[in-house]
Amino acid sequence: MSTLLNAAPAPRPAYEVADIIRQYGAAYQEQHPLPRQQQRVLAAIESCRTATLGGHLEQCDHCGYQRPVYNSCRNRHCPKCQGLARAQWLADRQAELLPVGYFHNVFTLPHELNDLLAANPRLLYNLLFHSAAATLQAFAADPQYGLGGQLGFTAVLHTWDQKLLYHVHLHCVIAGGALALDGSAWLPARHNYLFPVRELSQAFRQRYLDGLRRAFAQQQLRFPGRLAALATLGPFAAFLEPLAAKDWVVYSQPPFGGAAQVLAYLSRYTHRVAVSNHRLHAIADGRVTFSYRDRRDHNRTKELTVSAAEFLRRFLLHVTPPGLCRMRHYGFLSNRLKEQQLPRCRTLLGQAEAVAVAVPPPAAALLQGLTTPESRRCPACGQGHLVRVERLPKLPRPQLEEPAPPAGNSS
Repeated sequence: MSTLLNAAPAPRPAYEVADIIRQYGAAYQEQHPLPRQQQRVLAAIESCRTATLGGHLEQCDHCGYQRPVYNSCRNRHCPKCQGLARAQWLADRQAELLPVGYFHNVFTLPHELNDLLAANPRLLYNLLFHSAAATLQAFAADPQYGLGGQLGFTAVLHTWDQKLLYHVHLHCVIAGGALALDGSAWLPARHNYLFPVRELSQAFRQRYLDGLRRAFAQQQLRFPGRLAALATLGPFAAFLEPLAAKDWVVYSQPPFGGAAQVLAYLSRYTHRVAVSNHRLHAIADGRVTFSYRDRRDHNRTKELTVSAAEFLRRFLLHVTPPGLCRMRHYGFLSNRLKEQQLPRCRTLLGQAEAVAVAVPPPAAALLQGLTTPESRRCPACGQGHLVRVERLPKLPRPQLEEPAPPAGNSS
């Protein structure tokens, strides 16, 4: 693995989501009873890298300096726990990159579906993955769209926009070409676009709406709260009718360059949480200020101040169901096929073996920080190295309450 050894870790942020939870989380939960999964997320983030989770004591083997090192919560919604997972994942992905351009497509669900999505997240997020993947592979298999084979791509679920509002969409990073269905040839994509976006959008819309109708017919959908009016066939069909006529947003970006750019791009989307600690600028007087990029104003960075309760409400919108896989691989990149089909793709492309690619700087710094002798050097004397001398036990944690019935309001 090649890494950027001169990469420096980012400075520690002045504010953390954990600070907001510690100051305002209890009051918020008193006023807004939460499902057990959301309670677990708040408790995990609040206790991350504190004495609550235990850890170990390190001591310098030269001067005797000691410091406690506390365990991380490893919750996938925690802003502090995704950096290392992302770094390792990116390092592992190096072996899967091909010497082709890569396209970025985004499939977005209309906001009219937000309440239904919030009430049925596992079912409808899975339907989003299936609909987008099936649409892409159907276009790839049809020679009229320029290929006639099987794609390989990675899809990542995001449920937020820059202001932390509910905005469900799927990022797909797609190798620029297809493996012929019989494995006999590599079929290169056009240099400037993968598939016609309008036709892709229409096919994706049809697949997703068909999936909603099947779920309704099989009584798989829940209709709590204000959604109860849609629980019978007539109102539900009427609800879907305008969505079938609406243009659904499918974004397609021209291919970006080589493997290093692909890794850098992926590092912006994988293992990402709704808001990073570095975006927090102030926590005071019951209010939270955070930065966001305004896409309607040339992506300028601006600040938004909301109440702490509103910040927590928005943050919790993006807690996904336990066990739901938010990042999936398809086609010749799928776990089932890549061991046989990736080497075949390389052979057809004239690539003898996987090319070592530099991991993006933040990820490289994380990996280096855990694997080099310098990371264990004593900060007090600068000569000795820190070694573990004692285990620090976890502290007792309060019991979580029984989950409250989920609310129908999602925005």
